[in-house]
Amino acid sequence: MSREGVISKISGPVIQAKKMRGSHMGDVVKVGKEKLIGEIIRLNEDNATIQVYEETTGIMPGEPVLDTGTPLSVELGPGLLKSIYDGIQRPLPLIMHKTGDFVSRGVDIPALDRKRKWSFDPLIKSGTKVEGGDIIGELEETTLVTHRVMIPPNLRGTLSWIAKKGDYTIEEPIAKVGSDGKSEVVTMLQKWPVRKERPFFKKLDPTIPLLTGQRVFDTFFPLARGGAAAIPGGFGTGKTVSEHQLAKWSDAKIVVYIGCGERGNEMTDVLKEFPALKDPETGESLMNRTILIANTSNMPVAAREASIYTGITLAEYYRDMGYDVAVMADSTSRWAEALREISGRLEEMPGEEGYPAYLGSRLAEFYERAGRIKTIGKGSREGSISIVGAVSPPGGDFSEPVTQNTLRIVKVFWALDTDLADRRHFPSVNWLRSYSLYLDEVRSFREKGIGKDWYALRREGTKLLEKEAELQEIVRLVGPDALMPKDRIVLEGARMIREDFLQQSAFHLVDTYCPESKQYELLRIILDFYAFMKKAVEKGIRVEELLESKSKEQIARLKTVPNEEFEERFKEVRERIKAEEKKLGAG
Repeated sequence: MSREGVISKISGPVIQAKKMRGSHMGDVVKVGKEKLIGEIIRLNEDNATIQVYEETTGIMPGEPVLDTGTPLSVELGPGLLKSIYDGIQRPLPLIMHKTGDFVSRGVDIPALDRKRKWSFDPLIKSGTKVEGGDIIGELEETTLVTHRVMIPPNLRGTLSWIAKKGDYTIEEPIAKVGSDGKSEVVTMLQKWPVRKERPFFKKLDPTIPLLTGQRVFDTFFPLARGGAAAIPGGFGTGKTVSEHQLAKWSDAKIVVYIGCGERGNEMTDVLKEFPALKDPETGESLMNRTILIANTSNMPVAAREASIYTGITLAEYYRDMGYDVAVMADSTSRWAEALREISGRLEEMPGEEGYPAYLGSRLAEFYERAGRIKTIGKGSREGSISIVGAVSPPGGDFSEPVTQNTLRIVKVFWALDTDLADRRHFPSVNWLRSYSLYLDEVRSFREKGIGKDWYALRREGTKLLEKEAELQEIVRLVGPDALMPKDRIVLEGARMIREDFLQQSAFHLVDTYCPESKQYELLRIILDFYAFMKKAVEKGIRVEELLESKSKEQIARLKTVPNEEFEERFKEVRERIKAEEKKLGAG
């Protein structure tokens, strides 16, 4: 039952309304004559404090506030993939057709098309006992994804009727479930409150890596499926490009990309690039498995806060179907700024640097919705949500509250470095500051899949980079030529790992995506060449001769060799190294 109140006070996106007795926390309200979308965030007797998700300029005290009596929810069903939404799940392309290039206030367009018909194929028969999460049918949502139509989580009973195979809209009945003498109609459209986590049966250990095709992430600092990672860095360090790469090439079935408070041109890049990009597995357009939520910096601040929850709820829906979902949040700092502004308008006691005292718990609520799970319902479906959150600390200062609170929650920390970015080293992940706490969990999976010595190679590579860091102070004082030959070889080996392995071009046709087997062989041959150089130096061979090696040049080119030619070229380089060992007597 809807209730109507009256605006009594306006402070930017925060509005006070009176005569709201009977309303509930979290209810969606329509504010003013233009019916702007808002959410009740505080109640005091019959006074409600409302967070408005649209621009409030021109709204006046005395205008009506209509309480819808329902929480902020998203629409779930076929048609989500390939869509572009704003922070509260309004379809931006349809809004553009209706209002022009700029979003008008009070626009109310359904998130999913009510007229489009989907070819529904039933999978069970009437008379079957069903419960929340059971799959009753399926349809082709895109050429890459089969949409599994599920019984809503809170419904159980006997399937008294199910529609025949045919074309239906999302609002047409496709089944009826009877329980306790009552019958409920099931459609392909579900609604779910964004601030409430969708239920699951059991959380599973994160033992399977999320492969991204990016060598520094997959080999040195891996993220597990169902894990959470943070990618912090100052302005210009490559956060957005890194998240684009992860969204493009991760082996998750579904990608939800949330542009939270980012610049319009960055979201434009995503909107232009993704339809043109091909999925590495199928060759189809990446948009066929992607949902974009565009909430740019010039959109209302309050909507940033909702965009994070909208994105994670859409991800949970596909996770419940049994899919692996990757969520890219760019950036959580902008979301935290929205929390800070709303908190300030509410005159709450500020925490560190003006952020609300509950910043850490809000971040934890978001990241804890990641995980690899066993779904509710019959069968043993597994699904996962992996979250990568970009953090934008002012001036690259990792001691600020958003970065520090995020660090306490996530298990993977990909620290971007301004110096590396200035040297055009991409991805500019600092290998000395970054870490992954999923290494032990994914180790056995990687060793079984690509090589028993995978972990040993990674450890040897990181040790070499650490040795290089120790020698850098001496190099700055006396120069590399004054070092002992064995130390010069350490510098050369570390340089090869940095430039020929960790550095990866996002815009190179081949190097933008590196399969895991190629990553393994690249690291192995670099470390084999380093071992050869060590032996050669011990036998008295001059370092200069080794630095002029033709094998070294060929190793540097291997990462850009097309994947189908890599094995043959790899063998050629190995043979050349052996020949050089013989020639120099270092074998």
